[in-house]
Amino acid sequence: MSLVRLKIKGISYSQTQNGAYALILNEVEGDRKLPIVIGAFEAQSIAIALEKEIKPPRPLTHDLFKNFSDRFEIIVKQVIIHKLVDGVFYSSIICERDGIEEIIDARTSDAIALALRFSAPIFTYKTILDKAGIFLKFSSKDKDKEEENDDSIMVDEILQEGGEPVEIESGATDGYTELTTDELHKELNKAVASEDYEKAAKLRDEISKRN
Repeated sequence: MSLVRLKIKGISYSQTQNGAYALILNEVEGDRKLPIVIGAFEAQSIAIALEKEIKPPRPLTHDLFKNFSDRFEIIVKQVIIHKLVDGVFYSSIICERDGIEEIIDARTSDAIALALRFSAPIFTYKTILDKAGIFLKFSSKDKDKEEENDDSIMVDEILQEGGEPVEIESGATDGYTELTTDELHKELNKAVASEDYEKAAKLRDEISKRN
């Protein structure tokens, strides 16, 4: 079976189901997207790895695993999402130490959080992408904003049984648009210090929009 390389498109959250997030993966050489529902902790860990400027004061679990692996010279070479059963994705982490390769089963969210920290590629099989991959519609008429709007996919649409995923534009901004850039940076530092990484990611998004 042929492998398809994926990249992380973004993370979206549910406005109706507390603690539910969707990790959106995009095929590198194509337009299909693979949405995977994950928990709040995993979403925060992945968001932290994506946001290079957010440094937690203490290592998260996935950071600890990375530090442990570095100390014992274990390398994560790649992650493969190899199975989809009843809506649940199963993944393997391909590791190497002293020239010996090992395959470790992992939850997909954990595997991807580690892949980011090791700069390891993420793959899935073509059969899985054919089964679960989707083409997302754009609600915006402005084509120049399609890429930006694509990041605002809501997990609620993905969780709807029998519902076709529909693009939803960004909603509330938690009042961050009213803050100055300096105030945003101060709030970002406070959020990181208090380990509120979900808030930190949103603040970072607002700062990025202004740069």
